[in-house]
Amino acid sequence: MCKRNLEVMDSVRRGAQLAIEECQFQFRNRRWNCSMLDSLPVFGKVVTQGTREAAFVYAISSAGVAFAVTRACSSGELDKCGCDRTVHGVSPQGFQWSGCSDNIAYGVAFSQSFVDVRERSKGASSSRALMNLHNNEAGRKAILNHMRVECKCHGVSGSCEVKTCWKAMPPFRKVGNVLKEKFDGATEVEQRKVGSTKVLVPKNSQFKPHTDEDLVYLDSSPDFCEHDLRNGVLGTSGRHCNKTSKAIDGCELMCCGRGFHTDEVEVVERCSCKFHWCCFVKCKQCHRVAEMHTCR
Repeated sequence: MCKRNLEVMDSVRRGAQLAIEECQFQFRNRRWNCSMLDSLPVFGKVVTQGTREAAFVYAISSAGVAFAVTRACSSGELDKCGCDRTVHGVSPQGFQWSGCSDNIAYGVAFSQSFVDVRERSKGASSSRALMNLHNNEAGRKAILNHMRVECKCHGVSGSCEVKTCWKAMPPFRKVGNVLKEKFDGATEVEQRKVGSTKVLVPKNSQFKPHTDEDLVYLDSSPDFCEHDLRNGVLGTSGRHCNKTSKAIDGCELMCCGRGFHTDEVEVVERCSCKFHWCCFVKCKQCHRVAEMHTCR
């Protein structure tokens, strides 16, 4: 697969990096903060278990590849694809489809063939393979279902006599936000045979069936409190916490009841900023003492 698509591999690398950065942003205030390890897999053994954390990693990685490949198509980096030329003519709203619509169909198709191949090569019948394939698709759906229309007006003196529009992907931060919401509402599932087909169904029969956009998981997550490298858990010792917060980023929950250290640090900030004609802003440096809290 890689040898047949050498020119796309740089986009795959960018997509993987995009996924890692977004994962770390979304979980920056959680006990599990998507830390990378100097090992394979890059997130440690956390993603080898069928937890909701693994579900998010698979979804955001699949989305990252689709996003980066689509972006490369639109920018003319790849010979195999370009803009989406199927979007043309006049829309029902009266504007003209024009410009370079993002070729999300190609990006999604490449992500399916590249990201899903590992699960399909094993035979997609095990519970974990079914879970991974479902979450891969949910990641791609987070882009597909949030495509947007961008427009530009043409006319004399800024009038909008003619409006041309094209379809564009959402910002990747939006994709991350959507998948983080799906993580919080993920469905615990188990494998069941329906006829001759193996499918994933909610473990609790009172829960409504999940959709293609939802994340699913098989195993409960560890609490991520204590350092346990055997299971890929770094623990929360030394992590910053918010003394006044009652949420998961608060010192009580982040530190798992172990308590926290308080240190005073000097913070240097820009202050008393003034605009000078023409044309720059000049600021002073202000020093203040702030408290920093870290978990024991």
